[in-house]
Amino acid sequence: MVTPRIVSLLPSSTEIICALGLEEHLVGISHECDYPESIADRPRLTAPKIDLRGGSAAIDREVRTLAREGLSVYRIDTDQLQVLAPDVIVTQDPCEVCAVSFTEVTQAVQTHCGAHVEVVSLSPNLLQDIWADIRSVGRATGRLQEADALLATSFERINEIIAETIMIPEPPRVAAIEWIEPLMLAGNWMPELIQLAGGRDGLCKPGAPASTADWDAIRTYDPEVLAIMPCGYPLESTLAEVSALMRLPGWETLTAVREGRVYAVDGHAYFNRPGPRIVDSLELLTGLIHPDMFGEFPEACDWAYRRLG
Repeated sequence: MVTPRIVSLLPSSTEIICALGLEEHLVGISHECDYPESIADRPRLTAPKIDLRGGSAAIDREVRTLAREGLSVYRIDTDQLQVLAPDVIVTQDPCEVCAVSFTEVTQAVQTHCGAHVEVVSLSPNLLQDIWADIRSVGRATGRLQEADALLATSFERINEIIAETIMIPEPPRVAAIEWIEPLMLAGNWMPELIQLAGGRDGLCKPGAPASTADWDAIRTYDPEVLAIMPCGYPLESTLAEVSALMRLPGWETLTAVREGRVYAVDGHAYFNRPGPRIVDSLELLTGLIHPDMFGEFPEACDWAYRRLG
C-alpha cells in the first residue's frame, strides 16, 4: 500500500508512528508531542483551553469546570487539518482530559477531511491494550510487520526483568501518585508495571482509571517505595509541588520516607505515555524499586527522576 499522510493527536501515538519508521510521513501533531525531538517542526493541530502552567489544584479546577459545562479541554485546528489532508488520524477515546475528544475528532474529519480518512482510536487501559494499539497503528499504516518486530523486542526486555523479579520472595509495597492536588493514585497499566518491576500495589486495580486517593488509606498501606509521577508533568514541575505532599499529616512516618525511598519522576516522558517508552518506564521503575539488582536502569536516565529526602 502507499504510505499514508499521518496526523497524530497524542504524544504516545507520535512515538509509536516514529518507532515504526514513519516519521517522514507524519504531517501533523498535537501541542504536547515532543519525542523524538526531530518532529518538533511539524504543524501542531491542538491547543489547551486552560492554562497548563498553573499548579495541579488550579488545573484540576479548570478541567472540572469545563467538564461540568460539557466542554472539551482542548481545541482542534480544523482549518489546518483540512490543509494537511491526512489519510490516517490517530487519536484515543478513553480519556478526554488527555487529548481532543474522539467525538470532536470524528466531527472534524467528517466536515473538513472526507470519508476516505481513517481514524484510528487507541484505547489503552492495560498493558495488553498498549500492545494491541501498536499493532492497530501498524495495520492502519501498512507497517504491521514493523509493529510486530517492535513488540518482540519490547517483550524480550520485559522478560529479562521478569526472570529476576519473579524470584523475589517478598515484593515491597509500592504506591504511585498520579496527581498531587487533589491526591490521585496511578491506575490503568501502572499496577501491572509495579508487579512486573518486583513490587506490590495493594491500592489500585489494574485497568481502572486514576482515582482520588484517601490519604489515611495510603498511610495505613504504608508504602515502602513511593513514586510521584503527575500525568503530563516534567520532573521540574513535580519537584515544584511535592511540598504539598510533605505537609500531609503523618508524611514523615511513612516507611518510604523514613528509608529515603521516595522518588519524584518525570510523568511527562515516562509512565503516562502508553507507547514504546512504556518499557523504558518499566526499566526505570524496576531500578527504583530494586536498585541493588537493576541499578543500571536509573543510571541510564538519571535526568528523569530525583530521590527525595
